Amino acid sequence: MRYPIIFLTLLLLFNSELIAQTETQIVPNPNDSRVITTGVPFLLIASDARAAAMGDMGVATHVDTYSQHWNPSKYAFSESKSGFGISYTPYLSKLVNDISLGNITYFNRLNERSAFAASFKYFSLGEIELIQDEFSEALVTKPNELTMDVSYSLRLADQFSMGVSLRYLRSDLKISQVDDTAIAASSYAVDLSGYYQGEEQAYNDFNGRWRAGFIIQNLGPKIKYDESAVSASFLPTMLRLGGGFDFILDSYNKVSVTAEFSKLLVPTPPLLGTFTDYNDDNGNGIFDEEEEQVGLPYTGIISGKPNDVDFLAGVFQSFSDAPGGFSEELREFTWSLGAEYTYEDSFALRAGFFNESEDKGARKFLALGAGFKFTGTNIDLSYLFSASKVPSPLENTLRFSLTFNFGDNEYYEY
Repeated sequence: MRYPIIFLTLLLLFNSELIAQTETQIVPNPNDSRVITTGVPFLLIASDARAAAMGDMGVATHVDTYSQHWNPSKYAFSESKSGFGISYTPYLSKLVNDISLGNITYFNRLNERSAFAASFKYFSLGEIELIQDEFSEALVTKPNELTMDVSYSLRLADQFSMGVSLRYLRSDLKISQVDDTAIAASSYAVDLSGYYQGEEQAYNDFNGRWRAGFIIQNLGPKIKYDESAVSASFLPTMLRLGGGFDFILDSYNKVSVTAEFSKLLVPTPPLLGTFTDYNDDNGNGIFDEEEEQVGLPYTGIISGKPNDVDFLAGVFQSFSDAPGGFSEELREFTWSLGAEYTYEDSFALRAGFFNESEDKGARKFLALGAGFKFTGTNIDLSYLFSASKVPSPLENTLRFSLTFNFGDNEYYEY
């Protein structure tokens, strides 16, 4: 009889361990968002009308004065000696009339193989009136953000060039009238780019030329509004890849088609949830009201990786950290398709479409535009039509750019 009693005792002890074991209840965050957010997001706005009319693209299109924003390597293929451009983009024009993005760009092709460029962007958030109480006068503040950058491009081969840009960023969004310690945040970044432009080739009914380009933009430290790590935001580091082909129909007519893909090289926010430890007394694996909670609930990561890393680690992590796996990584790519028809390099018609995944921002829009050239002066216009359920801040917005080219046709590119 002694052995059966020992066996029953051990069995009861084992069952009591099972009944008393600690389990964890995980409740996903109901407000979870798959959208990647960054600091100074105005850097992602197309600041010139030509690129905007082709669906926010420019990494592999033909060189123009505003290549500084898209791919400064293209300046080494400019047929003009130099150029100066001014562009203006209204923002949230349906709601207000004092939020806008302005851009000034200058470039100079130094010789057959190299070029230099500089640009200045200013994003104004308009005037904001602050009234603390009914007896106080309204305080007026004008938050703004800006960038200044320079670039150098060098032709490494007859058909290929590379470029590097250095950028200073300043974001003045804190209100000094309310917070005496408020200071403008600042950071710096670099761009690395490359551009390929093939020679003109003869086909059956037309001539043609291939183009391709890449750029890594805004690679730099996080931008901080104070000394706390919580306020630090990633810069909108972006990878752009593109390619295109020119259908040269005759000496007057040319049709260019281009495709571009882009991805933010910023960590994807992990999927968070509330974790609650409890004693699963009845062994059903569910946290019931009568069961004892162990400790306080805490927030943790259900899937994905922590995104509190430095900017360089974030670049590499951005390719493999999406909670949804490889399929979500693919959805983080945006794509654009654009076409441009030019007549005798004096008139242009443009159209483009931009697409972003629904759970990554849902930006979808069609853009149309035109360009006119008069003896070294270019005027470009573009108009955006939203194709998404989410309203676009640039919807039904007319953008324009004015460009002055000096030394037209000083260089000849086959």
